[in-house]
Amino acid sequence: MTDTPPPPSPVASGDFTSQEVARGRALRRAQVPWALGGQAASLGLAAVLGFTAAGAGLVTAVGGWFGGSWAAEVLGGSAALVLLGRAVTLPFSARVRVARARFGLVTQGWAGWAVDVLRGTAVTLALFLPLALGLYALIGRSPEHWWVAGALAAALLTVALSFLHPLVIEPLFNRFSPLPDGELRTALLELARRDGIAVRDVLVADASRRTTALNAYVSGFGPTRRIVVHDTLLETADPREVELVAAHELGHVKHRDVATGTVLGALGAAVVVPVLAALLAWQPLLDAAGAAHPQDPRSLPLLAALAALLGAASTPVQCAVSRRIEARADRHALELTGDTEQFIAMQRRLAVANISDPAPPRALELLLATHPSATRRIAAARAWQAEQAS
Repeated sequence: MTDTPPPPSPVASGDFTSQEVARGRALRRAQVPWALGGQAASLGLAAVLGFTAAGAGLVTAVGGWFGGSWAAEVLGGSAALVLLGRAVTLPFSARVRVARARFGLVTQGWAGWAVDVLRGTAVTLALFLPLALGLYALIGRSPEHWWVAGALAAALLTVALSFLHPLVIEPLFNRFSPLPDGELRTALLELARRDGIAVRDVLVADASRRTTALNAYVSGFGPTRRIVVHDTLLETADPREVELVAAHELGHVKHRDVATGTVLGALGAAVVVPVLAALLAWQPLLDAAGAAHPQDPRSLPLLAALAALLGAASTPVQCAVSRRIEARADRHALELTGDTEQFIAMQRRLAVANISDPAPPRALELLLATHPSATRRIAAARAWQAEQAS
């Protein structure tokens, strides 16, 4: 499935007023430069630490504070990289938050935001430190062939994290409660049943303590699968619109997007590991980084920089795949409900409530957008409706 042809302007189509379009564009212009600046700062820091001796010096210094052993250098260096990376991007994240608050999208105070930052940093450290220690132990044990076991471990870790995320990570940041019995809960469960999808529960996430933005999703695998609806969506959208959002999310399950994404992510991780191993063994890079050999803990900043650059380079491809997956889920929602008008109303409500630019610059959409723009989604819905009528 490819992106739809250029749709009419959001104002000319009658789907959005000029004020709504201007508001969405204003928010985009206020926050995107800071978001991109944060990414650039993160990559810049990674490059400086990874491709100069500064990173090696950091690893040696921090490891020395904890005794200077090999393990101290790996763990201390890993923690320093995580904390410095967070410190560099924090001002940019704060500026994005200020912009969103100015447009009324933020309900959380600065203290709550700080707690979330600390909690997110703690989760990152809890994942990254043992991973780094295990990786360098593996490199030390088999300097020439460590990437074989490393690729397998990376693939398994990707699968494990995908399974554990809704059970372990999500509850750290949101509280979930069952949607009370009633017409909407019955309608959502019936929608899943009609789609042939087993859903354990319908939960409500307390998103309103952070934002006014609207969202819903389906998470988990098999017996852990549940429909999750943000309380902001329940409070502002019509029940039929909530059903359309859920139908879109069920489309991801129907087409096994999460499972497929997990498999592709695992394969991608397995492919990236030997690439990183080859680059990490390249002596000119090791010399520039101030590391003697790949198993030297001082090569850790170089490894982190290479991984960051590979990840950034792959972002447009990942976004392109994501847009096609989202377009397919939109079509599934239309096929499941047959309700084009409510689908369009739902897309309009989401765009207006989330203050999205309904028609962002094409280059920005191609490079960074994980979803088609609102005008493209609405145009695709009308094209589907015309197909059914012909």
